[in-house]
Amino acid sequence: MSHSHDIEDSCCSSKVHSAPKHNHDHSHEEGDEHGHDHGGDPSAFQTYLPAIVTLVMLLIGIAFDNLFPVPAFQLIRPYWYIVAYLPVGIPVLREVWETFKAKDFFTEFSLMSVATIGAFAIGEYPEGVTVMLFYTIGELFQMAAVNRAKRNIKALLDVRADVAHVFRNGKYEDVNPEKVEIGEIIQVKAGEKIPLDGELVSDKSSFNTAALTGESKPRTIIKGESILAGMLNLDKVIEVKVTKAFADSALSRILEMVQNATTRKAKTELFIRKFAKIYTPIVFFLALALVTIPILVLGSEYHFQTWLYRSLVFLVISCPCALVISIPLGYFGGIGAASANGILFKGSNFLDLITKLNTVVMDKTGTLTKGVFKVQKVESSIDEATFLNLLTAVEAKSTHPIAKAIVEYAGQKEIHPAENIEEIAGMGLKGSVNGKAVLAGNTKLLEKFNIAFDAKITAIEESIVVVAVDEKYVGYVLIADEIKEDAAEAIKQLHENGIKQVVMLSGDKTSIVKKVAKGLGIDTYFGDLLPEDKVARLEEIKSDKSKVVAFVGDGINDTPVLAISDIGIAMGAMGSDAAIETADVVIQTDQPSKIATAVKIGKATKKVVIQNIVLAFTVKALVLILGAGGIATMWEAVFADVGVALLAILNAVRIQKMNF
Repeated sequence: MSHSHDIEDSCCSSKVHSAPKHNHDHSHEEGDEHGHDHGGDPSAFQTYLPAIVTLVMLLIGIAFDNLFPVPAFQLIRPYWYIVAYLPVGIPVLREVWETFKAKDFFTEFSLMSVATIGAFAIGEYPEGVTVMLFYTIGELFQMAAVNRAKRNIKALLDVRADVAHVFRNGKYEDVNPEKVEIGEIIQVKAGEKIPLDGELVSDKSSFNTAALTGESKPRTIIKGESILAGMLNLDKVIEVKVTKAFADSALSRILEMVQNATTRKAKTELFIRKFAKIYTPIVFFLALALVTIPILVLGSEYHFQTWLYRSLVFLVISCPCALVISIPLGYFGGIGAASANGILFKGSNFLDLITKLNTVVMDKTGTLTKGVFKVQKVESSIDEATFLNLLTAVEAKSTHPIAKAIVEYAGQKEIHPAENIEEIAGMGLKGSVNGKAVLAGNTKLLEKFNIAFDAKITAIEESIVVVAVDEKYVGYVLIADEIKEDAAEAIKQLHENGIKQVVMLSGDKTSIVKKVAKGLGIDTYFGDLLPEDKVARLEEIKSDKSKVVAFVGDGINDTPVLAISDIGIAMGAMGSDAAIETADVVIQTDQPSKIATAVKIGKATKKVVIQNIVLAFTVKALVLILGAGGIATMWEAVFADVGVALLAILNAVRIQKMNF
């Protein structure tokens, strides 16, 4: 995976203090995240040593210049400041050489080098050293902010266990989780992290799921239920049957999503990058014009040193680093803030797009409801035990929540294995059990095979599974689902955050969908939809070009709709792998109220980014004009440039401290 456009590449924050190997697009190798020999750790003393040496020598030089004038110092003065300049100047001059070799002549490195060498040429030694010193200090702050943003995200998610206790050869062995195979039994002690996705073999235990969901409340999981890598076992020693390889675990997918998120850039970010490439050469030529054009206007009154000084001030203040680093850092902060709230954005482009969202289309089961079904009633014209045996045989291998509810209800009753099972999309299942042809699904399934059924069942509002045996209707099972606690609040918050229309699409009966929609305050609803009907409805909504549409779902059948929406949002904890892979945003807590939180984070991020752009352009434009007019000196230029950069960085980091 390429990191050629990771956040550090936007500016020189990772390049000022050493000379990493360059290629033509200034990309870093994946293993060398920051391009430093010392790993980019801003706490390392050697990172700050060059700036400290330069600062001490600069202060001594200024003291001898102004407070303790010593004739002997005047003899060595130029050499003293040159030596003071070298610790911070050499790395930048080395970068200039590297970028020149790559045929990239107009960069912030060459801009700073020309400005400081020019200051030395006209005898402004302290100012030349100060420009490079403050430039380097600004870069150190930028590097620290970038690393902090990366650490925050990594700390939230990098909770992988290093060891798995696997039962092999009659005893538990400590093995690297990557070498554990599907089907093996692992032991997890109290206080240990779950190393791999699996199924709980022990009776029950309590788990901290904060690393995956952002939710601090412990969750109790019972025997047979799924358990995910990254969860923290709080209770007692448990055994888990591994169901997924290490690389396919939910935690590995999350880490990969966050890592990839930095490579998918927002339009603002991409614009600033292009802008910097055009802006820097323009600044060079304007500075050159500031030195040469006055000759034509002033004639004999022209003073070269005065106009050269003004052009150098112009170069210092025009450095684009504040813009180019603070904007990606703003989006990076937004991705980190979202991760802390159990929301994963697969790129800053989606963080940007979600601010324009005005229409949210939602699935019902597993999104607004818990998807935890319970059998409420069994109605059959044949012996109930036989009825349940036939139905359970067909449903046994299905992963649908309703199928699981039926199998759980039937318990340990004898089941004849089903053969030739066929899924009929949006309708149900067809199979052969002990020589009998069995259909199990909704009324559309019976209608498809022209099987007559009791018309009364169409008036039942709850979910039902109707059953036919040998082309004869024999009864139904009544199933009830439960609405999520925060579903109503989620719809309310969406409306309060600028979402004009909330639509619910469901394959469930229209009567049920209507009841749920009215109870939650949903604007529009459609029931009895097949997967292709959901696609058609969403395309119909999207045909209105004024609408920016998000679809929220969790199942495999939601994958096509997630793919064609402007923003696909998947419920991550219960959602299918296919839905999570297709979605642009993943809600790890399975809470629909987090959709509004995602919108809030997107808007806060955009606000910070715009503030940084306005701040940088306003201050720089003002000081550029003052510098060109001879009012602002290089000291003002230095403090304005570094000040803007630091304010922009602090503002960007602020996103991670906000409460959403």
